Amino acid sequence: MFYGQPEPPAPCTCPLRQAWGSLDALIGRLRAAYEENGGFPETNPFASGAIRVYLREVRECQAKARGIPYKKKKNKKADQDKGMSDEATNSSTGMQF
Repeated sequence: MFYGQPEPPAPCTCPLRQAWGSLDALIGRLRAAYEENGGFPETNPFASGAIRVYLREVRECQAKARGIPYKKKKNKKADQDKGMSDEATNSSTGMQF
């Protein structure tokens, strides 16, 4: 939007993060290279919890930006069908719980 302007009037709205898949692949390669070159898995900085948290945040942010629901919604029809099949199973065996 403000490309080429030395003093833009507002902050750029361009995304500043790479795609989650490419970040995940890059970190995976760095983790493997660290261990292949004599690093111990326990001290691998690319396997730290902070990296996993950051990747999760990037994935959630990008999924939300694309409009992908964060959590799956339960299908009411499938739940009703399941409940009916459970009742049918219990009544056919004659057992009540």
